[in-house]
Amino acid sequence: MAAERIVILTGAGLSAESGLGTFRGTGGLWDEYDLEQLATPEGFARNPLKVHDFYNMRRRWLREACPNSAHFALAKLEREHSGEVLVVTQNIDPLHEAAGSKAPIHMHGELASALCAHCRASRPWTEDLSLATDCPSCGESGYMRPDVVWFGEMPREMERIYAALAKCDLFVSVGTSGTVYPAAGFVAEAHSAGAHTVELNLDPSEGASLFAEKHYGPATEIVPAFVESLLTR
Repeated sequence: MAAERIVILTGAGLSAESGLGTFRGTGGLWDEYDLEQLATPEGFARNPLKVHDFYNMRRRWLREACPNSAHFALAKLEREHSGEVLVVTQNIDPLHEAAGSKAPIHMHGELASALCAHCRASRPWTEDLSLATDCPSCGESGYMRPDVVWFGEMPREMERIYAALAKCDLFVSVGTSGTVYPAAGFVAEAHSAGAHTVELNLDPSEGASLFAEKHYGPATEIVPAFVESLLTR
């Protein structure tokens, strides 16, 4: 099929082969760490030091991570496809941008960014955060936090995402578990709009039955192959 308007949703499975790991399933981060303590506003209020330690560790991981061939393939699709391509990622890493993607929507925020809960200013941030970190905008200390969307908070740019889903003719889900909403519902939105739906994943996701086309295997193998098939149609 020829697709003029493509929406691509990416999840942790896309960056797993870059060394960042996934969250759910065997070996995922939530096997080792308690998401209720580390990925909720309530957890941060109870123990901000523990949450800062966790995200400081993950921020340091970013210094060692590089985009893989799946990231580069999606950036190539953006450059070479004659129509519209919108990348929406659940990932908080910067690997799409490092591979050359121009403006992915980080619906769950960005780890390399810090947010002041006092003045709501956000800015790029690659160093550790602590309770002693002063906000560069308002000067207050004790309010800086990772600029990420925790469970119970509203994902970013949802109006723009739903508008794109409503008019896309191809929806591709890459490396997602299909368990976290609202992203898990995007395939149904795209299907309602008449789009062809494709799942690219290591294993079938929770919502695999909702996809018209499915390809399973390592992202570094199946994503470049799928992109090449699109660009040569």
